[in-house]
Amino acid sequence: MFALIDCNNFYASCERMFRPELVGKPVVVLSNNDGCVIARSNEAKALGIPMGAPAFEYDKVFKTNQVHVFSANFALYGDMSQRVMDVLSDFSPDMEIYSIDEAFLKLQGFDNYNLQDYATKMRQKVMKWTGIPVCVGLAPTKALAKLANRIAKKYPDITQGVYVIDTDEKRIKALKWLKVEDIWGIGGQHAKKLNQHNIYTALDFVLADTQWVKTNLAIVGVRLQADLQGIQTLDLEEVQPKKSIATTRSFETNYTKLEDLQERITTFAVSCAEKLRKQHSCCQSLMVFVRTNRHLQQMPQYSRNIVLQLPFATNSSIELTKFALQALQMIFKNGYSYKKAGVIVQDFTPQNQAQMTIFENSNPRHIPLMQAMDKMNTLYGQQKVRLGIQDTKKVWKMKQEKLSPRYTTKLSDIITVNV
Repeated sequence: MFALIDCNNFYASCERMFRPELVGKPVVVLSNNDGCVIARSNEAKALGIPMGAPAFEYDKVFKTNQVHVFSANFALYGDMSQRVMDVLSDFSPDMEIYSIDEAFLKLQGFDNYNLQDYATKMRQKVMKWTGIPVCVGLAPTKALAKLANRIAKKYPDITQGVYVIDTDEKRIKALKWLKVEDIWGIGGQHAKKLNQHNIYTALDFVLADTQWVKTNLAIVGVRLQADLQGIQTLDLEEVQPKKSIATTRSFETNYTKLEDLQERITTFAVSCAEKLRKQHSCCQSLMVFVRTNRHLQQMPQYSRNIVLQLPFATNSSIELTKFALQALQMIFKNGYSYKKAGVIVQDFTPQNQAQMTIFENSNPRHIPLMQAMDKMNTLYGQQKVRLGIQDTKKVWKMKQEKLSPRYTTKLSDIITVNV
């Protein structure tokens, strides 16, 4: 059996965890630069606030309905996610962290367990130890566990947050209920194609001709169909190192000077280098792009990117910055107001397997230097140690006017209890 554990309205739940007076009240969380809604509590959903809603367009709705609005606090959410996953790991040695708020557990050898009671204990322990509410779906396959979780979430009063698909009768009933566009792994375009062939529910999809599914949805569709039939074809996946890493941002103002863009590109390159070192990889190429504000059509528009093949593989912040600034120099043009830029590193190789070249290689003295920088930044805070070209007064130039404290990751933000 597989269990899918999904945190309920995770970002909103993290904010409520430290502000219990917000339970039962509408809460939304905004994206970077407070741009649009990326998370909503059930109360906010009931007000008709859609996912992706531009914050400035819904400002009146927020005020009229006393919606509590927060800037995205990813340091807090990431730490709370790790706490939830640590609790779940006690319930099975086989675990796949699917996203920041979801995890699959493989319950192999649990034949003599009452899975309904076991899942209920999961919910209770996560809630008691972290304060985050979760729902649990259990079934013989991953796709059916995803469906079971959806039912647990949709009907909390009936299921008490836990639903087990352990009979063929329950499986068929669930498949009849689920619309084809809501099947895990079926995107919007595939759903339209399936609808055109009179496939409207998950049961219709399961009963469709397998060869037709293979022709139209490839082997991935065939595996998904078998999984929904109760035949296990999808197993837990190991976490794979990323194949590319991007750091991009929209600016709080339009930049016209090369020096301003150089500072931003440096910060982005340093961020990419730190992420490379975390997964013990080096990159062999990078891309830099710049873009003007496409919403200001009255102003001259310009967008350009360039890919540089590096002479050697590296994850040094100093070396990647040097190459990124070279790339920026090649594509920068005077006379434009730049609103967005970014650095993307790619073509990874394991850090301990980087190929040496005859004429030029990464400076070996950078290895202990980068280790020292990473350690100090971990101990004393983000980007406390930086390159000289970086802005010493700002970490990210992002608009975060409604940012909550980092209760669990910053000592000065820890909750004060008056007794």
